[in-house]
Amino acid sequence: MLCQHKGLAKTSSTPGKTLLINHFLVNDEWYLVDLPGYGFAKRSKSEQDKLYRMITSYILQREQLTNVFVLIDIRHAPQAIDVEFIDWLGKSEIPFSIVFTKADKEGPAKRKKLVEAWLDNLSQRWEELPPYFVTSSEKNIGRDEILDYIDEINRSL
Repeated sequence: MLCQHKGLAKTSSTPGKTLLINHFLVNDEWYLVDLPGYGFAKRSKSEQDKLYRMITSYILQREQLTNVFVLIDIRHAPQAIDVEFIDWLGKSEIPFSIVFTKADKEGPAKRKKLVEAWLDNLSQRWEELPPYFVTSSEKNIGRDEILDYIDEINRSL
């Protein structure tokens, strides 16, 4: 959605199947890095642990990292695996934002309620909430806001 190139990021019809880290150079200026998803996969516990270690190692060791966008399906209430990952990012002092995806699948009132549930959950442990975006790749909802945010981050470097 961000690059307006539908086939750019390879996806699988089976959630959790993609295990690659993909780097995309955007406008010859900055990189967008697509990490594998860490949740909703039909994998063994040892495979899940290995994937989690790969993702967290990449995040901790990447000196040029300026922001992690955590993609959350807006249709689901806070899941333990997502909350744990977000809390880990905070404890690790990794700058991050939350991107609620699939906003086109819910009406505006329901979207608002689902986002509020997430923010309420986080506010129980967090003094300051991270930036968040409500998006839909189908309808281009949130695209400009995320690109403006990335531009703001890049200008501050």
